[in-house]
Amino acid sequence: MDKPSGLLSVPGRGEDKQDCAASRVQARFPEALVVHRLDMATSGLLVFARSPEMQRLLSDAFATRRVEKRYVAVLGGLVEADEQAIDLPLVTDWPNRPRQMVCHQRGKPSQTLLRVLKRDTARQQTRVELLPLTGRSHQLRVHCLAIGHPILGDALYAPPALQQAAPRLLLHACEVGLPALGEVPALQLQSPPPF
Repeated sequence: MDKPSGLLSVPGRGEDKQDCAASRVQARFPEALVVHRLDMATSGLLVFARSPEMQRLLSDAFATRRVEKRYVAVLGGLVEADEQAIDLPLVTDWPNRPRQMVCHQRGKPSQTLLRVLKRDTARQQTRVELLPLTGRSHQLRVHCLAIGHPILGDALYAPPALQQAAPRLLLHACEVGLPALGEVPALQLQSPPPF
């Protein structure tokens, strides 16, 4: 599924949070099962399985990092290095949930590769490609913040000026590469960013 920004991946608590990617996919394919999630504010590719066996295989592929994921984001400021590896441990910021934070004492290992696609000096923005090597909650958002370049439109992590610089979080899951699983061949899924 190509999930729009603002839609939950799975149902939330409360009657008003039942519309989600999972319920929309299951309306068409009742057997569909959730494999992974995207933040509500993030748009892009979301993978579902159509059998418990495939859900197990796909979930294992995600857990063992055999799934390639590529995101595009627009960051505030001009990122200096053309490429960089961000290796910062993340943990839930309990007093400010659902926010996450970098914590070298209690955080879980989290790695992201960042590649600059384009620098816009007039707007002081950088379009980047993000390749998460791990899959922590809010990982890309917190890693970009930690290097001093929050994602535009990020209501949780960006300062007010950068929150208001875009009508939504400018983060899109644009590519998912699934390995061969059983008799199912490898598959490369793509979705161009809508920004």
